[in-house]
Amino acid sequence: MKDPAPSAASPRYTLDQLCALAGLPRRTVRYYIQIGLLDRPTGETRAAHYGPGHLSQLLEIRKWTLAGLSLERIRELLLGAAPPVAARPQRPGSLRVQSHLVVADGIEIVLDPERAGLSPAQVRAFLEGALALHRTLHEHED
Repeated sequence: MKDPAPSAASPRYTLDQLCALAGLPRRTVRYYIQIGLLDRPTGETRAAHYGPGHLSQLLEIRKWTLAGLSLERIRELLLGAAPPVAARPQRPGSLRVQSHLVVADGIEIVLDPERAGLSPAQVRAFLEGALALHRTLHEHED
């Protein structure tokens, strides 16, 4: 997708070498080429070789698959789509405000409005919906 033309000094890898460097099986790499996620090798059959751009693509694909992204989403990212915003890790001593929404005795919803992207009005609407659902469940019980 974005493999630059290799220069004479660029390393060249066989399929086995590329797989070893990327930590992926041959079958997976061939599949990525087949579906167009990874650029085709330079050359044909036994003379085919891969360059640093191929390795870079594979490492990027591997990173995103380990993060749980679909191959279609990875394709979008490789084509320049904006990456997902990772949640900030909580550090010792950091302060985090959470809302504890009590629906009934024994039913409590813990909500982090900032991380959930909810306004105070949306939090209230969420609670009202949860309360209504609880009432509905108990009405059908009788």
